[in-house]
Amino acid sequence: MLITANRFLHRFVMAETLTSSVDDYIAYLPPERKEIDSPIRDVIVDNLPEGYSETMSMRVINYEIPFEEYPHSYNGSALSYFALGNGKSYVSLHISCYYDPQKMRKRIRTGFERAGKKLDMGKSCIRFRRLEDVALDTIAEAVASTPRDVMIAEYEESRK
Repeated sequence: MLITANRFLHRFVMAETLTSSVDDYIAYLPPERKEIDSPIRDVIVDNLPEGYSETMSMRVINYEIPFEEYPHSYNGSALSYFALGNGKSYVSLHISCYYDPQKMRKRIRTGFERAGKKLDMGKSCIRFRRLEDVALDTIAEAVASTPRDVMIAEYEESRK
């Protein structure tokens, strides 16, 4: 197991170093991770409201409002909406909601319960070890739930 984990981490660090595009990153993942990442990514891309972009940022696939389109963030970075990443032993979906994280967490909890899926969720991160653990319809609903302009308005409100 240690050899496998070290091999994965080596590949993961190399992927961060050698890839600049999302497609390259996905291609560099081990097959067992592609089986999880690719369907989740497809659901996100298919349900992402207009005005968000898919980028590689800090070792994750980031779905964001580009800084060039909204340069008023507090930290000089793009406004992140969702991010799909890979940890040592799981895939993670990060939810970067500035407006009402409780509302989004409740939506996700309810959707996973409705789908009969066990939810492994932190404050803003859902962790998956297998594709069977993912309630894809719930992810689709969550991603589609906040248009770009609503996200900006709620972000600005949260900064007051």
